[in-house]
Amino acid sequence: MPAVPARLIEPLWVQFSALLPERPTFDPGHPLGVHRRRLDDRIVFDKLIQVLRFGCSYQAIADTTCSATTIRNRRDEWIKLGVFAQLKHIVLECYDRIVGLVLEEISIDGCITKAPGGGEAAGGSPVDRGKQGMKRSLMVDGYGIPLGRVLAGANRHDSPLLAPTLDKLDDLGPLPDVIAVNLDAEYDSQNTRDELTSRNLTGRIAHKGDKAPIQASRRWHVERTNAWHNAFNRLQRCYERREIVIDAFFDLADAIIALRSLIHRAWITHRWETQPRRRP
Repeated sequence: MPAVPARLIEPLWVQFSALLPERPTFDPGHPLGVHRRRLDDRIVFDKLIQVLRFGCSYQAIADTTCSATTIRNRRDEWIKLGVFAQLKHIVLECYDRIVGLVLEEISIDGCITKAPGGGEAAGGSPVDRGKQGMKRSLMVDGYGIPLGRVLAGANRHDSPLLAPTLDKLDDLGPLPDVIAVNLDAEYDSQNTRDELTSRNLTGRIAHKGDKAPIQASRRWHVERTNAWHNAFNRLQRCYERREIVIDAFFDLADAIIALRSLIHRAWITHRWETQPRRRP
């Protein structure tokens, strides 16, 4: 079973490879003038997609074509170049240009996942008997396209993470004059309202103690996106210890989610005579 369908992996790889700098096939600095041939970037990219989707270890996914050490080294090289963040930004720009981000309605919510290995973004989970866990404070647009996230330990409350999450709006360029922020009852406090007012944002916050189905508001979009993220097993049960590596996997997952939504929605909004009636 492929980790990601070909209709997603191929355009992702084309754009990803365009962001990579030129590298010589052999190391020109080798003292004897000989060296092993550099492994093809496409092989490592496919391995990282499999790690993200299936959640397996680097040792388990390594084979005769690529070692676990090569996967880690090439991953760190690409993180240092900022390729994962650039890929996500480009896919978001494409989505905004073709379909359009719904920035008039945004939703923010926290999601706790397991982090058995601990690390920089882990803490005692209040819902898992104090075991190591990670919380992501996720911001999505009105359709559920992930716009940004803040990572923290599972023991952090949602409300203090609201401000750094809203700071991710600065990376999106021109914003609508009126933006409504949909939040659950965890954010029902005067500090949250003051934070939204200082940013000229309109808050739609569920009240503590009042039963309100998630379908009654626009918050269900962020819950669905959390489920999309948890479909990537590397994010649902994270063994990475460094936050920059976790962010890189999230950027890659965000790019896949945005591209999948772009293909799905553009199939209806952008049609031509020879286009098949059924989606692939």
